[in-house]
Amino acid sequence: MRHGDDNRKRALPRKRDRPAGCAPPATDAALRHHSARRPVANSRALAHSSPMQLYLPIAEVSVSLFLLLGLGVMVGILSGMFGVGGGFLITPLLFFLGIPPAVAVATGANQIVASSVSAVLAHLRRRTVDLRMGTVLLIGGLGGSALGVWLFNALKAAGQVDLLVRLCYVVFLGIIGGLMLAESIRALRSASRGAAPKRRQHGWVHGLPFKMRFRASGLYISAIPPLLVGASVGVLAAIMGVGGGFIMVPAMIYLLGMPTKVVIGTSLFQIIFVTGFTTVLHAVTTQTVDIFLALALITGGVVGAQIGAAMGARLRAEQLRILLALLVVGVCIKLGLDLVLTPSELFVISQEGAPT
Repeated sequence: MRHGDDNRKRALPRKRDRPAGCAPPATDAALRHHSARRPVANSRALAHSSPMQLYLPIAEVSVSLFLLLGLGVMVGILSGMFGVGGGFLITPLLFFLGIPPAVAVATGANQIVASSVSAVLAHLRRRTVDLRMGTVLLIGGLGGSALGVWLFNALKAAGQVDLLVRLCYVVFLGIIGGLMLAESIRALRSASRGAAPKRRQHGWVHGLPFKMRFRASGLYISAIPPLLVGASVGVLAAIMGVGGGFIMVPAMIYLLGMPTKVVIGTSLFQIIFVTGFTTVLHAVTTQTVDIFLALALITGGVVGAQIGAAMGARLRAEQLRILLALLVVGVCIKLGLDLVLTPSELFVISQEGAPT
């Protein structure tokens, strides 16, 4: 028995006979098994803590799928109700979720296109789209989009695009929201007294050349102001990731003198093509479009746009304008506070070995 025990002992490998730093095969296999199991365990823990997490490869973050669908529905409702693409709201909300501004700008444009298409179909059935005015706005918007993407790329190369996007939102939303809110309050007071609201007339607009007749809007004005409005919105669509409706709608009402009911559908018609063109340019030149994020937002946006169009048909023009103004001002205040308040978590980047 002792002889057999000696043979078994000699058959076993001795630790001191192995080269230094060499682990036995069983240990290597165990390590490989342990390392292979660790990501699975972590992903299961993440899924348990936050169900239906969707990883966004371009944005490099994980966000709840239900949250993204809810955002899409909410912005789609606003699109159909107010005639805005919803980019002035969806892009800042993506900022709040931790999406990088460059990705939020480029990807938010996809959702704007889908919501606008869905809403325009509803407005076409109600005959509240001025196709001729929309075409003139579109011509200016396409040129503005090309200029805006060029500016976006130049600012991105300089490393200043994130700050510029946020500042543009605060400035434009503050000015436009404040003006719309003041005018809407005056209109509601006039309506409560029984006075019919007067359509604004601008002498300098009617004195410009190249006049066209826009029958659906009841206007006979120069094509130059709509071209300039469209070009301005195109630039903003590329830089800020918006359809430009929050600027387009007030400009069409107060500058061009269009009826509110026609403005909504016409604005959405123009937004479809300008924002779609902007999306293609961003995908080709900056590669910042996250397809998974876009699909989640689009799915909710298409449904919400139909709901919003039905809700908007039941509200008066003054009510629509004041609700939109309050929404614009609210988003502006939130973005402004984020720029000036100290973050709750501070990170310090320092070189290794350098004093902090």
